[in-house]
Amino acid sequence: MQGVAPMLRMQLSPIDAREPVEIERGITAFAREPNGGLIVPTGAWPAAYREVIVTLAERHRLPAVYPFRHYVTGGGLISYGPDTTAPFRSAAGYIDRILKGEKPADLPVQYPTRYEIVLNLKTAKALGLTVPETLLATADEVIQ
Repeated sequence: MQGVAPMLRMQLSPIDAREPVEIERGITAFAREPNGGLIVPTGAWPAAYREVIVTLAERHRLPAVYPFRHYVTGGGLISYGPDTTAPFRSAAGYIDRILKGEKPADLPVQYPTRYEIVLNLKTAKALGLTVPETLLATADEVIQ
């Protein structure tokens, strides 16, 4: 992200926080700047504080992009990330192969092949955002 931001004439301001108080302090300070938005990364700490992050984004009227759909079903604006159910479906095949004698270390690593966009229109309306028709048409799920 840091390499691409200048090409898009955007300023990236990472918030280095690991506790709810630090997250609140960082997002509150960031919200004072005009025309901001959040990009929430994947990882253990954002997932652990998902509700705090979504609530703060809503409170400060910050549009936010999240890595997984559960942020959006919990009130976030939009997510773009891998389909999280696909690995569970393919796990049965891996288990079958292991039970038939293949070594787990010999099995190929699988990467996501399908990414999904989930959009929360209620949150968009609360933020005063007009969602382009093209985004509505390409979204995998639109929450009313």
